[in-house]
Amino acid sequence: MLNTSLFLHHIIRKSSLTENAPLLIMMHGYGSDENDLFSFASELPEELFIISVRAPYPMQPYGNAWYAINFDADQGKWNDNEQAKKSRDIIAKFIDEAIEAYPVNKNSVTLLGFSQGSILSYAVALTYPEKVNNIIALSGYVNKDILPENTNQQDYSNLNFYCSHGSVDQVIPVEWARQTVPFLSSLNIKHKYSEFPVGHGVAPQNFYEFKNWLIERI
Repeated sequence: MLNTSLFLHHIIRKSSLTENAPLLIMMHGYGSDENDLFSFASELPEELFIISVRAPYPMQPYGNAWYAINFDADQGKWNDNEQAKKSRDIIAKFIDEAIEAYPVNKNSVTLLGFSQGSILSYAVALTYPEKVNNIIALSGYVNKDILPENTNQQDYSNLNFYCSHGSVDQVIPVEWARQTVPFLSSLNIKHKYSEFPVGHGVAPQNFYEFKNWLIERI
């Protein structure tokens, strides 16, 4: 089902519940669209109200991005962090809009992001911890340049992260993802971290692990 009345273009799968459904918001990776992660929807618990959103910046000839990645001969590649912060804030606003528009429980909000969507999931949760509960961060890392400066003063007690990465990821080095564990630990944030022997993708056993992790928390 398509809906364009809210700020970000998205598709939904309705919940088996008619009110107070746990909400799951999916955010795809760089160069993809809202249909990518939505393929998981049919395999996830029917009580979840699932929204898969399209990133706001169209790419040519197709696909979308949460922020630009610039490939430059002198600098290798670098992220447009200002654009990333805008997307972070857009997602936070979208969460409020979705809670207003759909029969969901504002106290049970999960973000599921892959790659660039995962990086944004970390940023949204660590900037607006009151808006979310569970975060499934697949094949991403924490970009500290798009976090607030006062993370050590925030209340993150309601957050719970599931983080996973491919041990032979050729796009985002696994070493970057491994830094997530000490970072989340330093903020006393509940988390689980797993690696799988794959590249930049989600292995079947990875899917079943995060699915079971989520089922225990909704």
